[in-house]
Amino acid sequence: MSEQIIILGAGPAGGAVALGLIRLGYKVIVVGQSRPFDAVEGISERVVEGLKGAGFKRALEAIREPSARNATWNGASNSANTERLINRRDLDAGIWQDLIDAGVTCINARISKVNHSDTGVEVSIKHLADGPTESVQGTFLVEARGRAAPSAGLKRFRGAETVSLLQYWQGPPATAQSAAVSFEDGWAWFAMTEQGKRYLQLTFDVATANLPPKAELGHFCTERLLQIPQAEPFMVDAKPVGEPHARTSTPILCEEAVGERWIRVGDAAMAVDPLSGNGIFQAMSSALQAPAVINTLLKSPENAEIAKQFHQSRVKALFYRFARIGRDFYRMEEQWQDRSFWQTRHHWPDDQPMHVATTFDQFEVKTMPVVQGGEIVAAEVVVTPDQPLGIWHLGGIELAPVVRAVKDRQPGESVQAAVSQLNLEPIHERAVLSWLRGLGSI
Repeated sequence: MSEQIIILGAGPAGGAVALGLIRLGYKVIVVGQSRPFDAVEGISERVVEGLKGAGFKRALEAIREPSARNATWNGASNSANTERLINRRDLDAGIWQDLIDAGVTCINARISKVNHSDTGVEVSIKHLADGPTESVQGTFLVEARGRAAPSAGLKRFRGAETVSLLQYWQGPPATAQSAAVSFEDGWAWFAMTEQGKRYLQLTFDVATANLPPKAELGHFCTERLLQIPQAEPFMVDAKPVGEPHARTSTPILCEEAVGERWIRVGDAAMAVDPLSGNGIFQAMSSALQAPAVINTLLKSPENAEIAKQFHQSRVKALFYRFARIGRDFYRMEEQWQDRSFWQTRHHWPDDQPMHVATTFDQFEVKTMPVVQGGEIVAAEVVVTPDQPLGIWHLGGIELAPVVRAVKDRQPGESVQAAVSQLNLEPIHERAVLSWLRGLGSI
């Protein structure tokens, strides 16, 4: 293939797209720089499986064994769960090496300008802040620079403006652990590594936080942490190191996340409240199927509209899914319902339940975009109130013919008889009947 695809950003989302495109035979250039601040994140097992599925190997070496995680919410504590703590710089370094090993051209540089044209994209880069500007050209652009990705001219839907203050502490070697805690005006996440480095993060509402000037943020964080009893194990025998780092954690949905020659993935497409789940999982969720979208836009322009529909609809669905998960966590905290922080988040983005009860009568067969053979094509899928994007297969069985056969059966004809006319393999027929039985259709 002659197409050269440029990816801006080398995190999990950009890396997953790069590896997927390499497998499809494209020439890929990734431009990125290491993050300017140190950070630790907690991830679940589904993130580990997602990284494996995307093709990462070196990146997995940065993942520690599961450690204890305590949660104190609505006055109750729970220490039944665990999570894996990762140093993001180590993870990103592993991703970078994975890309090089896969044949991706990796450029460590700062992006200064991006120019689009009808035939492709030109990216101006600088290896040094005061160095000369170089140019990289490609036929397609993937924007994967996270929340900070430029978005001028794009319509975006924003949630409650939220800021997180991350303060570093250093103490003696300790047992790795983490904790999530609610308090009157927000919530906190604490993590401690075996080396004794502590990451203490406070999350507030921008409008009501009354944050002091930058020079006083360190004292402000320490004073607030001292008011949270659950922070004490992370502060004992430790001292603050450096200045706090402030970053936005406002939920943002980019309502135009794909064009003819560009696509946005990860937090550049949709970034949700970190309380709703794991950030890396969310970022990768919109990136894993992006290579098929790009492949369709470049190879099969006649299917461009359904490819763009596929990506945008999934970005939007993921955003609302994770936003509602976060909303439901916020609603579990009832101690400070009169406080602005909690009032705002109890009803955002809406009051629609996470899951909608459905019956077989509500199932519909519709033509929707799906991934097939590395491209986006139109296929018949089963759409339900709880699965508006459609279900194509169940264990390798196309569901649309099954639903149509059951709905169109003759009066007095049993569901089993209708399914038997599909001439499925016995093991598949049993699976279909079990699925229908679970829906109460038999």
